[in-house]
Amino acid sequence: MERQQIETGTVIVTPETNHFSIPLFFCCQGGQHLHLQRRTSSSTFRRGRGERLELRKQQPPPGLLISARHASPAPPPPTPSLLPSPSLPFPSAMAVHDGGSEPLLLVPSGHPNRPATLAKSLARGALKLAMWALFLAWVAMFFVIPTEFGTDFYSDWEDATSGTLFGTQGSVLLLYSAPILLIAVLAVPYLLLSGGQDDVPAEKKSPGLRLGTFPVLVDGVFGVVTAAEFIGIATFVAFVLWAVYWYTVVNFEILPSYGDITSFEKRVQMLQMSAYIFGLTALTCLAFLFLPVARGSILLRLIGIPFEHATRYHVWLGNLTMFLLTMHGLCYFIVWFIRGIVLKSIIEWKSDGGANFAGVICYCFGFTMWVTTLPPVRKRFFELFFYTHQLYILFVIFFALHVGDTYVSKAAGGIFLFMLDRFLRFCQSRRNVDVISATSFPCGSVSLVISKPKNLHYNALGFIFLQVREISRLQWHPFSVSSSPLDGSHHLSVLIKSVGEWTGKLRESVSDLLVSQTQLYEPNASIVASVEGPYGHESPYHLMYKKLILVAGGSGISPFLAILSDVLHRIRDDKPCLPRDILIIWAVKRSNEISLLSTIDTDSICPSSSEKVNVDIRVYVTRESEPSLEEGKIEKVVSLNTRSRGGSMSVLVGTGSKIWSGAYVIISILGFLITLGLLDVCYLNPYSISKWWYRGILFLGCMVVSVIIFGGGVIYFWHRSENVTPAREEDREESERIGYMVDQETARNKLCENTNVFYGHRPDFKEIFGLVSDSWGCMDVGVIVCGPQTLQSSVAKEIRSQDLSRKGNSPVFHFNSHSFDL
Repeated sequence: MERQQIETGTVIVTPETNHFSIPLFFCCQGGQHLHLQRRTSSSTFRRGRGERLELRKQQPPPGLLISARHASPAPPPPTPSLLPSPSLPFPSAMAVHDGGSEPLLLVPSGHPNRPATLAKSLARGALKLAMWALFLAWVAMFFVIPTEFGTDFYSDWEDATSGTLFGTQGSVLLLYSAPILLIAVLAVPYLLLSGGQDDVPAEKKSPGLRLGTFPVLVDGVFGVVTAAEFIGIATFVAFVLWAVYWYTVVNFEILPSYGDITSFEKRVQMLQMSAYIFGLTALTCLAFLFLPVARGSILLRLIGIPFEHATRYHVWLGNLTMFLLTMHGLCYFIVWFIRGIVLKSIIEWKSDGGANFAGVICYCFGFTMWVTTLPPVRKRFFELFFYTHQLYILFVIFFALHVGDTYVSKAAGGIFLFMLDRFLRFCQSRRNVDVISATSFPCGSVSLVISKPKNLHYNALGFIFLQVREISRLQWHPFSVSSSPLDGSHHLSVLIKSVGEWTGKLRESVSDLLVSQTQLYEPNASIVASVEGPYGHESPYHLMYKKLILVAGGSGISPFLAILSDVLHRIRDDKPCLPRDILIIWAVKRSNEISLLSTIDTDSICPSSSEKVNVDIRVYVTRESEPSLEEGKIEKVVSLNTRSRGGSMSVLVGTGSKIWSGAYVIISILGFLITLGLLDVCYLNPYSISKWWYRGILFLGCMVVSVIIFGGGVIYFWHRSENVTPAREEDREESERIGYMVDQETARNKLCENTNVFYGHRPDFKEIFGLVSDSWGCMDVGVIVCGPQTLQSSVAKEIRSQDLSRKGNSPVFHFNSHSFDL
């Protein structure tokens, strides 16, 4: 083997076979056409005289002129010529002759130069450093304010800034809410400088534990908690204890200022000040409460937290906030009861302080939402939970009436970012969306193929919120996508299992449409839906592991079908993709659910997939001891025509275009400051408006007006720029193919046939992970779980055990949950 280094390219010459391995694309050599032949791992160009040039598909360096010298004599090449090849990445190439060498290709420069790449990296680094500094300073401020030093600092800060345009309200807004809003603004250029949709997270150089994927708690009220999440929980608990302690210390110091009162009155006064302490602490938690539920928030995109994870944080924060508000109200009620002024104090509506009656109403709305979120209530009466949770609007309104503009300013950052997301979702969900096709399975699941525009991107771990107006005009339900973005550019698919009232009605609707089309001859029978999303991870983290273990329970197989399809498409198209070994563990109740595997045809996606990726599927049927006679049968298939009723999904989503979503955030924030300034200059200051409750509702009104007017203007132009050209006929044919238009005879494809099915028992994760640990060696193994809480806990417990007892040559398992329960 002879290796020649030519500039930045390497040519490997094998004299025995005349094979060349060259990191370039060839289009001609010596004036002779080179014919491309497909191979498993390379492309071979055959010349007319029988010699082969073999190359690995790599992007050529800019402006590189490569020549290869044959080991065996070759006749002199003819006169060089320019041969365009439209099928290759570069349209033209010049073949020249220089002595004994044969220059093969002159590649035009098309890659970004090193200075530009370095400048881009430096800019991203500077933005990241600035955002981290702002965030840490913001969090530290919450810890410092309750102390004696913080109390003095806060007083000095108000004195220094209250003389500005926005007054005391502006001082609080600048201190509490401006940092998080500024981070949202800086996140826009940071994300623009980051990679595109197809970028894959880089594999870690050496296996090791990570805070975000190592489960610390595997059971209990919090469910499975990773080390990073545990740190977050501990931080909030520490803050509450810290704040209560220091506020109490300060209160004891100011207690003598109330004069010569009895010891009993001192205790009552301390209880009243404790009530105020709980209110202040709850207000801090409220500043974070709305951040996780902004589904398309630019902050969630920035830190890479998908909405299904952020939902859990919202639940935790909501429980903590309501506990503190309960203590706040309870302490005040006890004080009023002792002083005999309960009724008078409850209905009191102060103008120079907190409006008590507004606070009571606010708490009633919050308590109603809190009770219906408890697991027994939420799971049994989901509709009740969903409808009562819409009371958050009234909760925020009466909160503003209760505390006034100054205290609202402390939580304004999170509330405003949530308003931005909610308004954008409202605009996106107004459009009727085509359900291109639907498939009904005997296990009770329904697959829907939904039309989307070509420029609306998502990844295989994404999900959407779906509303079907024929069933309910108010209910929205989340579903994981079951298709890869590479399956087609004009559609996505979801797999829905009938487990409740809403999903049961959806299955009935599909069955009724089948009757309409087949018996009543109504070809235009259709389902019209509204869609919010898609949401999900900013980057496809499932592609960063060479080996994957996917654990599903029931309908939890849906995102893993998307992952498998995504991996096969990427391997076929030579896109960045690390996974080469995929183990799927699927626990189901009945064997008729196995037919869901027929929704993906591995052979049609990647014909040689078995040579490039090893897929091992193990299905555990827990409630059957032997195979069913109708296993794999698809009961009925419905193809729907909705071109006359709806259209594609709207691109108006926070996880969509970075430029438009960034402009929406920045312009809305600027609009809020402008609106607030105009209110102060034109109304509040000239007319000396001082009523707390009135200023609070006006402050909230400024937020709403800025979102609708300034943000709405951006949405209008964003919508106008949307490419709404209809899908071509080939796109519709592809959509129907992805819509699982299969019959009973072809339902059992290769994926089903290669599946190992175990009847009558559940998966033994200790045995499974032990075998994997012995066979896969020292590397990072991604484990993704989608299923009920008991399944997640079992897998997390075994991962924690394996990682803690790991030896040097064993893999490191990384726990990732793709499950959430609204």
